[in-house]
Amino acid sequence: MPNKINRKQKVVVAMSGGVDSSVAAALLKRQGYEVIGIFMQFWAPSGLDYNENRCCSLKAWHEAQDVARILAIPIYKVNFGREFKKQIVDEFLAEYRAGHTPNPCVACNKFIKFDLLLKYSQTVWGADFLATGHYVRLEKTLKQKNIKTKKHYLYRPKDRYKDQTYFLYNLKQEQLKHLLFPLADYTKKQVRELAKKFRLPVFDKPDSQEICFVGRSHYDFLKKYLNLKAGEIVTYDSPTPSDFANGKIISPSGRGRKIGWHQGLPLYTLGQRSGLGLSGGPWYVVGFKRKSNQLIVSKNFYSSGLMKKKIKFKNANWLDDKIKIPLKCSAQIRYQAKPVICMVRKNKSGYVAEFAKPQRAAAPGQSIVFYDEDKLLGGGIIY
Repeated sequence: MPNKINRKQKVVVAMSGGVDSSVAAALLKRQGYEVIGIFMQFWAPSGLDYNENRCCSLKAWHEAQDVARILAIPIYKVNFGREFKKQIVDEFLAEYRAGHTPNPCVACNKFIKFDLLLKYSQTVWGADFLATGHYVRLEKTLKQKNIKTKKHYLYRPKDRYKDQTYFLYNLKQEQLKHLLFPLADYTKKQVRELAKKFRLPVFDKPDSQEICFVGRSHYDFLKKYLNLKAGEIVTYDSPTPSDFANGKIISPSGRGRKIGWHQGLPLYTLGQRSGLGLSGGPWYVVGFKRKSNQLIVSKNFYSSGLMKKKIKFKNANWLDDKIKIPLKCSAQIRYQAKPVICMVRKNKSGYVAEFAKPQRAAAPGQSIVFYDEDKLLGGGIIY
């Protein structure tokens, strides 16, 4: 628990109607902050076959209002639909068109929650802080000797299973000093127990597991907005090193045989095994032949070029801008993956992470995130 605070400090809490943000607001209220709830309205796909955006449905708004009423705090709705559509949804679709596998939650944190909402909280409400229900620990460290400025760092939280540091690597020092994460010292079970203790009606509300804006089906969403075209699935069991140069998405020469049909190349990602509809497997997606609209698969995953010791990444952000490269650290190439020791170096177009052992299916468009034990260092986009 934090030390006694100045009771005039004002914090805006991003309230989604979920148990995490609700308990975050309750804890801050009990710590003496002036708490204001903000419910963000995002974009949702049109059509009767789609649900509302899961993060901001009418039901969620009513749940957030109920929590605010119980906590005796004001809550307001703000519409970020246009910005969300441009920065998150349009980029999500553009990445799929390019054959990449995007992570919209990383982008939403970067462009919406901790940029747009933070600025809105400061300019409209004069807030000292923005708080969310993320499971992450924020610590401040006073630099030694002649450097007087404080540095702010993120660490893994108490609940390792709910750890969300992977999605927050784009944060900067100027943002970190205005953020609060009240759930750092709690497990999800404890958060639900607190919600019940505080008599919040969302104490048993299920966690959201899917991308908030895609509606009922990821496949149906992509089909609606990308105009997917079915094509052949072709085996490719004898690749050469040049076919898989640098581990990029490939355009194979076409060797192999047709063994099935795919429903549209953007539905598939490198290394994918499930959902291919093929017998006699296991089969793995190892490449794309875009001119002929063919999906390339192989049974021989380990010789397909998808196991790489070097992973290139760009658009890097380091939470400490004084970090020194080359850098020995650990890396995660997907959420909840096991961290693996690597060496980060610069190259002509960005950075490269070098591993002692080959890593499995680092998909272009996904994030690679770096740590010093439990401390978040930064990350970037795999290409």
